Amino acid sequence: MTNGPKSAILYTGITGDLRRRVWQHKRRTVAGFTNRYNVTLLVYYECFIYPDAAIKREKEIKGWRRSKKIALIESMNPCWDDLARDWQEMYKPLGAVCARDPSGRW
Repeated sequence: MTNGPKSAILYTGITGDLRRRVWQHKRRTVAGFTNRYNVTLLVYYECFIYPDAAIKREKEIKGWRRSKKIALIESMNPCWDDLARDWQEMYKPLGAVCARDPSGRW
């Protein structure tokens, strides 16, 4: 995640629920690094089945020079678009009002 174009802050982290975590970053609901530096734009992500593989990859990326991180982002997202721009309407945090669908499921 980042807070702007290439010269901005870069943040690398892992989560078990990317949509929820991006929602938290965008609404600045969790104190810490991303809140302090207004890191709200998702510019790159990878998916993993096993948490240990995600942790290993996070540590690998965090050890890279900035130029290598930028090259990784641009390999997937050359314009640095916010990949989660339209996600906010899809995520409803726990506690939100839910209505049953016609089949009776939540």
